[in-house]
Amino acid sequence: MAALQQTTITFRPQSPPTTTTTTPPPKITLSSRGLKLPKLTITTLRRRRNTGASGATMAGSAAGSYASALADVAKSNNTLEETQSDIEKIEQLFSNSDVYNFFNNPTVPIETKRSFVDDIAKSSELKPHVANFLNILIDMKRVELIKEIVKEFEVVYNKLTNTEVAVVSSVVKLESDHLAQIAKGVQKLTGAKNVRIKTLIDPSLVAGFTIRYGNSGSKLIDMSVKKQLEEISAQLDLGDIQLAV
Repeated sequence: MAALQQTTITFRPQSPPTTTTTTPPPKITLSSRGLKLPKLTITTLRRRRNTGASGATMAGSAAGSYASALADVAKSNNTLEETQSDIEKIEQLFSNSDVYNFFNNPTVPIETKRSFVDDIAKSSELKPHVANFLNILIDMKRVELIKEIVKEFEVVYNKLTNTEVAVVSSVVKLESDHLAQIAKGVQKLTGAKNVRIKTLIDPSLVAGFTIRYGNSGSKLIDMSVKKQLEEISAQLDLGDIQLAV
C-alpha cells in the first residue's frame, strides 16, 4: 500500500444506550489535564439522519461549517499557522482506529472523552481553541466528521494563505532538495505564494516521479518510466504485451 507523507515548503516573494459501561481510552503516552478553554461558537445545519448522496452532501456541508468556524477563530487569534499545525496532529491522532473508535463509541461517557481530550491537549501542546473545538464535537456528537473536517480545514487554510498543494509520487523517497526544486516549479506554474508538498510512495511507477496539483489534483506532470513505457508501447502498437523492466 502506498504511504502518504507530508512536507511543508513555504516560499514568500445514533441515540446513546442507557448502559454505563466504561471503555478505557486507547493507550497513548499522555499526561495531565485541566486546560482552561475559551468559548467557541459554531453554527451548523441541524443534524438529520440520512443516507445516500444527499446524506453525504449534508455531512460535507456540516464539516465545512465546522472547519470555517475554526478558521475564523484562528484568524481572530492570529494563530492560523499554529492551528494548521494542530490540525495535522489531530489528523495523525485520529488515523489510529482505536482512537477514532473510542471517540465514536456511544457507550463511552462524554466526560471520559473530554478528559482524554485534556490529556491530548497537554501532551500534544494543542492551542486552547483547538482543544475546545474537539470538546464541541464531542458534546454535539459529531466526532465522526473529524476526518472530513480536517480535509475542509486544509481547503480553507490554503485559500486564506494562497497555498498550492502538490502530491509528488515516486518509487523511493526523494531528497529534500529535490522536493524544494519541485516546489519552486509548481510555484512558478501556479503563481501561488506558498507550496505544500505531499509525498506518495508508488512502486508501480518503476522510476521517476509524478506531480499532481491544481483543484482536486486536476493537473498532472508525469516524469515516470511507467509513462514512457506506455508511450513506447502505444507507438509500437504492442497492445497488451507486458514489457519486462
